Amino acid sequence: MNSLKLLTLLLALLGSPLFIVIAAVALLSFAGVGIDLSVVIIEMSRLADTPLLLALPLFIFAGTVLSESGTPKRLLHLSRLLLGWLPGGLAVVSLLVCAVFTAFTGASGVTIFALGGLLFPALIKDRYPENFALGLITSSGSLGLLFPPSLPLILYGVIAEVRIDQLFLAGILPGALMLSLLVAYSMYRSPPKRDPGERVSSRTIFAGLKEAGWELPLPFIVLGGIYGGFLVASEAAAVTALYVLVVEVFLYRDISLGQLPRLMVKSMMLFGGILVILAASMAATNFLVDQEVPMRLFEFIRHYISSKYTFLLLLNIFLLIVGSMLDIFSALILVVPLIVPIARGYEVDLIHLGIIFLTNLQIGYCTPPVGLNLFLASYRFERPVIQLYGASLPFLALLMCTLVIITYLPLLSLFLVRLFG
Repeated sequence: MNSLKLLTLLLALLGSPLFIVIAAVALLSFAGVGIDLSVVIIEMSRLADTPLLLALPLFIFAGTVLSESGTPKRLLHLSRLLLGWLPGGLAVVSLLVCAVFTAFTGASGVTIFALGGLLFPALIKDRYPENFALGLITSSGSLGLLFPPSLPLILYGVIAEVRIDQLFLAGILPGALMLSLLVAYSMYRSPPKRDPGERVSSRTIFAGLKEAGWELPLPFIVLGGIYGGFLVASEAAAVTALYVLVVEVFLYRDISLGQLPRLMVKSMMLFGGILVILAASMAATNFLVDQEVPMRLFEFIRHYISSKYTFLLLLNIFLLIVGSMLDIFSALILVVPLIVPIARGYEVDLIHLGIIFLTNLQIGYCTPPVGLNLFLASYRFERPVIQLYGASLPFLALLMCTLVIITYLPLLSLFLVRLFG
C-alpha cells in the first residue's frame, strides 16, 4: 500500500492528468479502510443523476462557436459606435466586450486570444500607454465570470448543490461593481483627445446594430428564459446552443458546416476533461465525508478562529493562492467539496460563498507570480511576463477592493436573490 501511495505521489509530481491522481487517491483511501473499491465507480456514476450538468457541454459548445466566429469584431465595432464618445471610450468598450464575451466562453484564455489582437493595437493607436493597455486586457480576460451564463457558476452550483438560477442572480451586482470600478479607473486614465473625432451618425449606429442584431438577443434569451419561468438552466443552454449554431452557421456564415466537427470535438474535449475530474473528485469527496474529515477540519479551525469574518479573510488568502496556481475548473472541483461543509459551520450562505469563490479565482488568474492570464498575455503580445506583472498591479488593486466589499457585504450578492429568487 505504501509503495502505491509513493507511486501516486510520483505520478502527481511528473505531471500526470489530474483525474488519474484524484482517482488513485480515492481508490487507495477506500482500500486503506477496507471498503470495497466498487464504491468508487458507484460514486462516479452518480454524475448521471445530475440533470444540471447537461447545461455545461451546451454552453461550452455555444462559447466555442462564438469564439471562432466574427462575433468579437461585431461586438467591438458596435460598442465603439455607441460608447466611443466617452472619456476613455475605447478602454470602456474593451472592458464591456471582454466581460460579455467571457460570460459566454467561460475561459479567460479564449477572451485574451480572441479579443487581444483587436484591442491592443486599437488602444495603442488611441495613445493609451502600452502598460495600461496590457494591464487592461490581462485583467479583463476573466472579468465576466460572475455574469450569467458563466460556466464556473454552473459548475459551482452542481458541486455545491445550489440552484444555478439563484447563482446567476447573485453574480450580477458584484460583477457590475467590479466592472464599474475598472471603468471609472479607465476613464480617469484616458489620454486627452487631440481632436473631437468623427461624429457618428445615427445611420452608422443603425448599421452597426443591424450587423450585430442576431447576437444581441443572446443574454436576453438566457436570462429571460430562466427568470421568465419558460426554461430551466439546461433548457436555456440547449436553446442558446441551437440559436448560436443557426446564427453563426446559416445567417452570418462565419462557421462552415465542415468546421462544426472540429468545434464539437474541441468543446467536448474541454467538457470531457471537466467531467472526468469531477467524477474522480466526487469519489474522493465521498471518502472525506465518510471519514468526517471536513467536520474534523472545521473543529480544528474553530478552535483557533471563532469569527466568521476572520475565517472569510483566511479563505480569501487561500483561494487567491489556489487561483494563481490552478485553472478555475480544477480549483472548483478540488476545493469546493472541502470548503462547503466548513463554511456551513460558520453559517456562510452558500450562494454568497460561490460569489466569493469565483471572485477570488478570477483575481487569481492575474495574480503574480503564476497567474494564468499573465502568461497567456505574455505569449499573445510577446512581452516579458515581468512587464505584465507591473502592468496588472493597478487593476489588481481595484479587483482586491471589490473582493473585500463582496466578502463583507453579503447583501450585494444576495439582494437580487431575495428580491426575485
